[in-house]
Amino acid sequence: MQRQQIVSRDPEVMNGALVFAGTRVPVKILVQHLAAGDSLDKFLDDFPSVRRDQAVAYLELTLHQVEADG
Repeated sequence: MQRQQIVSRDPEVMNGALVFAGTRVPVKILVQHLAAGDSLDKFLDDFPSVRRDQAVAYLELTLHQVEADG
């Protein structure tokens, strides 16, 4: 999956926050849900505009970035 299919940033959408592409859902909301102990399914139920493949791809993208920086 291409990065632009996973996330986007536009100053006109959510004040330029990084959001899931095609939505107004900031990616930090996913991180907050997971940190609070919620499951991915709970997050997806709460934010149905985010597709499962987007959320999983974002987590994988983040992991790859951390590994590359480390």
